Amino acid sequence: MKKPIFTGACTALVTPFLKEKINTPMLRQLIRRQLNAGIDALVICGTTGESAALSDAEKLELFRVSRETIPENVAFMAGTGSNDTAHAVALSQAAEDCGADALLVVSPYYNKGTEDGLYRHYASIADSVHIPLILYNVPGRTGLDMPVSLYRKLSELPNVLGVKEAGTDIRKIARIRQVCPPDFFVWCGNDDLAVPAMALGALGVISVVSNVEPELTRAMVRAALDGDFDTAADLQLRLYPLIEALFLEVNPAPVKAAMEFIGYDCGDCRLPVGKVSEAARARLQALL
Repeated sequence: MKKPIFTGACTALVTPFLKEKINTPMLRQLIRRQLNAGIDALVICGTTGESAALSDAEKLELFRVSRETIPENVAFMAGTGSNDTAHAVALSQAAEDCGADALLVVSPYYNKGTEDGLYRHYASIADSVHIPLILYNVPGRTGLDMPVSLYRKLSELPNVLGVKEAGTDIRKIARIRQVCPPDFFVWCGNDDLAVPAMALGALGVISVVSNVEPELTRAMVRAALDGDFDTAADLQLRLYPLIEALFLEVNPAPVKAAMEFIGYDCGDCRLPVGKVSEAARARLQALL
């Protein structure tokens, strides 16, 4: 029986820049803040970490610094996905060498792939490492919604633990739970659906809003996992205006602006995302 790499709240951490280079002191500061808030896991170089705009050398630097800073009792997941299978394999092996506890691997974007091609893509990555792998389905980014039948096949691989499901159809989580074995775990990838997803059996959320509000996010998730859905729903509603504002424009531009407002200047997003608009900044500032 497989065991989940974490249960609870995981922050998909922003990548801080200073003059176009990784701001290592700020990275350590961000990680320590999350640890002090009791966050259960961290994703480094996920979508919110601008993985598509980072070189491999920068990713490895981020992985090394994160491993030095994140204690063993908090899961450290490295984003190593690519639409090039050989590249994803090489980056996943390098992340394992850097000490990552697990990999978060986004589905191939642009070229997409057939179901058989996707299976072989993920199987190649899983076979190349000795640490667990979590699939990452985010159709709004990749143009591909991975089918539940593919999850079922991939669940047979010994180190494929489950999926970060970031589609907008909450019914899919129910289908995954019905079709896949009980040791294929689901983590919600949408802050606005976290509580409903946990009601259907998700083990927590991989979150954007927890960059800004880690304590509230963790409290919401813990309440839901403890079966206190009245409290969890109240906290979800309390966070909802901020969650909405963080997606007024392309993630992670709004969350980086929000971080600046609360005292953590992480720099602008790399192009082609760039800066958030003045209208979005004004709304975020009013909320915060």
